Amino acid sequence: MRDVPPLMAGIETRMRNLSDRQNVLAQNIANSETPGYKARDVSEPSFAGLVSSGGIAVVKPQVRLTERMKGLGAIQPAGAGVVLDKDVTETKPDGNNVTLEDQLLKMGQVQADFSAMTNLYRKQISMMKTALGKGGN
Repeated sequence: MRDVPPLMAGIETRMRNLSDRQNVLAQNIANSETPGYKARDVSEPSFAGLVSSGGIAVVKPQVRLTERMKGLGAIQPAGAGVVLDKDVTETKPDGNNVTLEDQLLKMGQVQADFSAMTNLYRKQISMMKTALGKGGN
């Protein structure tokens, strides 16, 4: 098992989440004309592991659908962290609720967030190099 500083683990978790979100948004765009398709998104990662200490941990509640919930129309999200997008602006007559403008705005946010994480990663590596006496540039 590798020993990764908590900040680096958090950056890695967020970058993987952003990569997953980009894939899901691309699927939404690809299915923007598919009748009945519902826009999806990726839930935010839980950083509870980064704040746990002394045997006390913050845990995100897990919801499991019962048969009764399914009977009432509840849908189990497809894949880990993939959820139906609740931030939709319109639904077409064919039931599709993907709006290209919304998806492109979300893609832009993913790009900005990924850039921020990349910069944090670079700064962290630079600080480690400086601490080891190998120069931070």
